[in-house]
Amino acid sequence: MADRKNPKRAPAGPGLFDEMLMKPCPYHRGPTKHTLEECTVLRQYYTDIIVKEGAEEPPKDDDPQGEGFPKVKNCLLIFGGRVASLTASQRKHELREVCAVNTAAPSYLKWSESAITFDRQDHPDRITNPGSYPLIVDPIIAETRLTKVLMDGGSDHNILYTETLALMGINNSRLRNDTSPFHGMVPGHRAHPLGQIDLPVCFGTPDNFRREVLTFDVVGFPGT
Repeated sequence: MADRKNPKRAPAGPGLFDEMLMKPCPYHRGPTKHTLEECTVLRQYYTDIIVKEGAEEPPKDDDPQGEGFPKVKNCLLIFGGRVASLTASQRKHELREVCAVNTAAPSYLKWSESAITFDRQDHPDRITNPGSYPLIVDPIIAETRLTKVLMDGGSDHNILYTETLALMGINNSRLRNDTSPFHGMVPGHRAHPLGQIDLPVCFGTPDNFRREVLTFDVVGFPGT
C-alpha cells in the first residue's frame, strides 16, 4: 500500500488576512498613515451593521406580516403666514416655550376641561366607505352658517375664500394687510393672501355651543 502524503499544514506566522490588516488602508485616496486595521471608517461601518442587526425585534402579534411601524421619509406641511414674520426675539421665546420641560404654574387652554365625545347621535345611518371621507363641519361664522367647511387637523391656517367672504356680505375693506405668503396650499406654488380678518366662529346648538374669534387668511384663488 502506498504511503499517504501528510496534508499540508498552515504556514507559520501571520496569515493572509492578518497581512491585509497590516497594510496601508486601500479605501482612502492618496497617501495614508493608518493601516486597514486602524481605519475608523471601516470600524464604524461594521459597528453600525452589528447595532442594526441587534436592534431588530421579532414581529408582534398585532403585526402578523412583520412589517413594523413605517419609516417616515418626508414631512409635508403648510408653513408661512403670520408666524413667518416673527422677529428673532419672538422666535427665541417660542423655542423656549416648545422646549420647556415643565412649568411652575400650569396654563391650560380654554375649554380644555370639557371633553369632546362622539356617539350614535353624531353617526350617520350608513357609511359605504369608512375612512375615505374628510371631516366636514357646519359652523356659524359671523352671522352665516357654512355647511361645507373642511377641517384639517394638521394645519394651523384658517383659509377663507374671497368669494365666500363676498357671499357673507363682508367687504374686503375690513381686511388687514399684515400678511405673509405660505406654502403647501397650492401644490408647487406659493400662496399670497389678500389680507386677514377676525371673525367669530360658533359650533354647537343653542343648548350647548362654543364661540371663539379666529383669524382667517383670505385668499383670491377659487375654492373647490
